[in-house]
Amino acid sequence: MEEVLNPDLCVIGAGAGGLAVAASAAQFGVPVVLIEKGRMGGDHLNYGDIPSKALLAAAKRADAVRTAASFGIDVIEAQVDHRGVHDHVHGVISAVAPNDSIERFTGLGVRVIQANANFLDKNTVEAGRVLVRARRFVIATGSTPIIPSISGLNEVPYLTNETIFDVSERIQHLIILGGGPFGLEIGQAHSMLGSHVTIFDTGDILPNEDPEAIAVLLKRLEDTQIMLYPNARVEKVERSGQGVAVHFHKDNETVIVKGTHLLVAAGRKPNLRTLSLERAGIAFGEHGIKVNEQLKTTNRRVYAIGDVIGGEQSSHRSTFHASIVIRNALFRQKPDVSAATIPRLIYTMPELAQVGITETEAHARYWRRRIRIYRWPYADIDRAQCERETEGFIKVITKRDGTILGCTIVGAQAGELIQFWVMAMAKDIKIGDLVSLVLPYPTLSELSKRAVYAYYLTKLAKGWRRSLIRLLRRLG
Repeated sequence: MEEVLNPDLCVIGAGAGGLAVAASAAQFGVPVVLIEKGRMGGDHLNYGDIPSKALLAAAKRADAVRTAASFGIDVIEAQVDHRGVHDHVHGVISAVAPNDSIERFTGLGVRVIQANANFLDKNTVEAGRVLVRARRFVIATGSTPIIPSISGLNEVPYLTNETIFDVSERIQHLIILGGGPFGLEIGQAHSMLGSHVTIFDTGDILPNEDPEAIAVLLKRLEDTQIMLYPNARVEKVERSGQGVAVHFHKDNETVIVKGTHLLVAAGRKPNLRTLSLERAGIAFGEHGIKVNEQLKTTNRRVYAIGDVIGGEQSSHRSTFHASIVIRNALFRQKPDVSAATIPRLIYTMPELAQVGITETEAHARYWRRRIRIYRWPYADIDRAQCERETEGFIKVITKRDGTILGCTIVGAQAGELIQFWVMAMAKDIKIGDLVSLVLPYPTLSELSKRAVYAYYLTKLAKGWRRSLIRLLRRLG
């Protein structure tokens, strides 16, 4: 006999967004059911953000040893214990896991059901032997790896983001299909840990990001002997000894690259397959579930958030979506998701962080005379010189009146530095209003202050202002 539950809210998916909705609603005293067929924490904890950043942290330690001589410190070449790196990654997952655990959410009053969920009609979800008839539903099932149609791929062993972190030995030569953020991060991490790395992409590397910033990043990758093949068509994959051979076509030539391991990082698609959305009257397409400004689907009782609605994929975007749902479902507010100021970040060395529009987008949207571009290099920042982190720059795009349209930072700690500009844009602060802020010296945050000064230097360069300054000087 099936159990029937009638909560106020039913959340399907226990990734970053789903957990944020469930925890927030429960803390407001709302009866919540949370359904998850896999691991609590979803990709963010088990296969994405947490393990990849833990791996990168280990790789950066190895790179620090390798480059210590430039600081006058002689060390033996880093000896990487790959089993130890594996244990570190999984130790970090274990340390974070209690925050996402069944026990924690049960303690908050959430009923957690570990089963696959599918809609029976507009008002009912079935999960194992439980029927859930909730006032509101939230679909937060995330995304799943895209496996491209390549001849022979199904006949060779390959890794995805769901299996790469289980490898505990040194990967001699890692071939990566896909030059997106995940492919670049994992490729660079394994390169710094001693692997040969080759990355293929069917188009340009990160074509939608700032070209100047991408040039800085790609130069660093190439300088560390990562082989990049953009605009390459992979024709087939086959076994080769104890590894794989990738046949690809580039510049009218067919080339073969052999490696020991193959990682498929060709992007991700919304995870919709088992939900039976058509029974619930929920419109969707190949790019995800269709939603309005409050993230409601065509079934007004159902919201959808995060990767499952398509677009940029990140945990911070998903948790922001969770706040939209809580404000709308619980407090009847009507926040507009399209008005959000959401940063984008790639955790390579150097990091690439962006918020708002890029210079290319600004030129496409506005007349050239209506925008201003302010740049400043890391090399002119004293702390960057101390740390030998002089690679990269900041670029701020504004309107003529100082309204900030976007910011790109490529360099050390870009993900931390971008927060200054996220806050400014979210609060509609103009660039000229930032000049009075006092930032500590010497820190990398001076990079942002220098961009602000660049705005004022441009203003002061105009003829009447220079004349005014000369007059005031003569007056004593």
